[in-house]
Amino acid sequence: MRSSEVKANATDTCPHVFSVQRMVSSSHEALHRIFQEDTGAIVRALRKLLGVPFPDTSKTFVVSPDLTEIAPVERRVDTLLQVETEKHGTYLFAIEPQSRRDKDKPAAWAYYLSYMHAKFRHQPVLIVLCPDDATARWAARPITLGLPSHPSLTVRPLVLGPSNTPVVTDAKEVARDIPIAAFSAITHSRSEGIDEILKALATALSKLDPVQENIYAELVEAGLGNTPAREIWRDLMPVLMNYFRSQHAQHAFAEVRAVDLLRVLKARGLEVTDETRERIEACKDMDVLGTWVDRAATASRVEDLFD
Repeated sequence: MRSSEVKANATDTCPHVFSVQRMVSSSHEALHRIFQEDTGAIVRALRKLLGVPFPDTSKTFVVSPDLTEIAPVERRVDTLLQVETEKHGTYLFAIEPQSRRDKDKPAAWAYYLSYMHAKFRHQPVLIVLCPDDATARWAARPITLGLPSHPSLTVRPLVLGPSNTPVVTDAKEVARDIPIAAFSAITHSRSEGIDEILKALATALSKLDPVQENIYAELVEAGLGNTPAREIWRDLMPVLMNYFRSQHAQHAFAEVRAVDLLRVLKARGLEVTDETRERIEACKDMDVLGTWVDRAATASRVEDLFD
């Protein structure tokens, strides 16, 4: 992957490594954002939940999800991770949440994979995240293009949903892999045992540092959507939710985003003056920082961020 494709963070596959791209506003976004906060979690999910014997990795990081060509048709995958293995080359993971059937999605997924392979020459992998079993069964169906008896292209999505995501109600087990536990809580939001699931997760989150704690708390709250489980979560963590919405918390998130932005600029080889660095670090407006992060992926010079 060329350095110009790297978007906002590049992290090794250590548990609980996180970065902030933008505030989470929907259950759809929360499903895939979990795998941006800990970029190694998706590999662990493949191994633990789907039984896929994925090889050992050396690095996993977020790259720009924009797959748009010059033609005026926008194609944007929700989360795109570059996964570098120790002995088996590099993979690109296209991670897509899907909450309902969509007749246009199979064609889009086939496009994503073909385009990624043609452009980057890495093996693409499609992973679909579904909050209900009916959608998961639909998403898991092979996508075939060409003659029924002799398809030219067959796409077989890897699907994570309630049926293959375990219910986690033990706080110690949650603590061993918080991203997977958070994903499990969202996936089982309509389960009869959601109360115990959320209690175990809240206990584990309380032992993290405040910034990480709030990141996962926000992801879970958004991911639970308009379900009774969201109210249970708010009752379990009222102090945490208030902290997240406070000005102090906003500043903490802004600082993390500024660090990510500077990392992108460095990775792309763009010179950052002391004056520019001070301007970025002094900004506490999340929307402005988010705009600068988006522009950093394609800017030819640092000044382009501020236009």
